[in-house]
Amino acid sequence: MHVPDGFIDAPTSAATAVVAAGALTVSLRGARRELVERTAPLAGLVAAFIFAVQMLNFPVAAGTSGHLLGGALAAILVGPYTGVLCVSVVLLMQGILFADGGLTALGVNITDMAIVTTVVAYAVFRGLLKVLPRSRRSVTAAAFVAALLSVPAAAVAFTLLYAVGGTTDVALGKVAGAMIGVHVLIGVGEAAITALTVGAVVAVRPDLVYGARGLRQGLKLRVNGALVDAPGPAAPVAARTSRRTLWISGLVTSLVLAGFVSFYASASPDGLEKVAHDQGIDTKTEEHASAGSPLADYGVEDVSDARLSGGLAGVIGVGTTVVAGSAVFWAVRRRRTGAPAEAR
Repeated sequence: MHVPDGFIDAPTSAATAVVAAGALTVSLRGARRELVERTAPLAGLVAAFIFAVQMLNFPVAAGTSGHLLGGALAAILVGPYTGVLCVSVVLLMQGILFADGGLTALGVNITDMAIVTTVVAYAVFRGLLKVLPRSRRSVTAAAFVAALLSVPAAAVAFTLLYAVGGTTDVALGKVAGAMIGVHVLIGVGEAAITALTVGAVVAVRPDLVYGARGLRQGLKLRVNGALVDAPGPAAPVAARTSRRTLWISGLVTSLVLAGFVSFYASASPDGLEKVAHDQGIDTKTEEHASAGSPLADYGVEDVSDARLSGGLAGVIGVGTTVVAGSAVFWAVRRRRTGAPAEAR
C-alpha cells in the first residue's frame, strides 16, 4: 500500500507530514517507557523482519497481490509507540534506498501504514484481551483479529485522504469499494503472518512480547486425581530460549526471506497498485526522486541475474534496516532516565 508521489496533492501531503512528525515525536517519548534493556534489541529486529516480509507479496485475487503492512505485528511484539517507529523506519528505508513509496508522500505512508494500522490493531488487541482468558492462545487469537482489521482500516484511511487531496477525478464510491474489498482479503494474509509470528515468539519467550506482559502460567497440583491451582502467586512462564538465540534466529530468518524466498513472491501488483490502475488514480503519478538509486525496485544495479540481484537487494535492505532501527532504539533507550537495569 505504498503511496507514490502524485496520488495525493501537495497541501494534503504536507498536512500528513505534520501529522506524521507529531506522531513520531509522541512515539519517541512513549517508546522510552516501552523499551527496557531486555526488549530494546528486539525492536530493531522487528523492523528488519517487517522489511523482509513486505518483500513477499502473496496472491489474493486474480491479478492482485498483497503484502504485510506490519503495524499490528510491531505493536504487539514491542508496543504501540515503538511499533509506529518500527514501521516508519521501514518506510524510510524503502523510500530512500529502494524507490518504494514516494518521498513527498512519506507523510501519507507513515500516517496510513504506520500510525493507523498500529493504533487500530493495538486498540482491538487490548480490547480482546480484556474479555479473553489470559493465555498464549488468547494472545495469538487477538493478534489475528487485530491484524485482520488493521488492513481495511488503512484502506479506509487512504480513501479519506484521497477524498481530501486526490489528484484525479475518480468517484469516491468506486475508490472506497475497490480499496476496502481487496484489502479485506489482504488482511487475511496479514492476520495469518502476524498470528504465526506472535505465536512463535510467545511460545518461547512470552516475557519479550509486549502484548503478553503479565501472562502467567499457574502451577498445577494433582489432588485426588484432579488438577487444581497451587496456592501462592503464579510463576512466570519459563523462558526456554535466550535473547541472543532468538535475535540471531530472527535475523537469519529475515535474511533468508528477503534474500531467497522473495524471488518466489507474486509479481502481480499489490492492492493499491491494482485499484489505482483500474480506477485511473495513477494517471498523475510522478517519477520517484530515488529512481536512480542503485537499489531501486529491489534490485542491485549492474547485476544481470534477477535472482542474485533481488536477493542481494533484500539482504542489503535487511542489514540496513536492522542497523538503522537498532540505532534509533538504542538512542531512545539511552535517553530513558532512571531506568533500572534488568537481569536477563
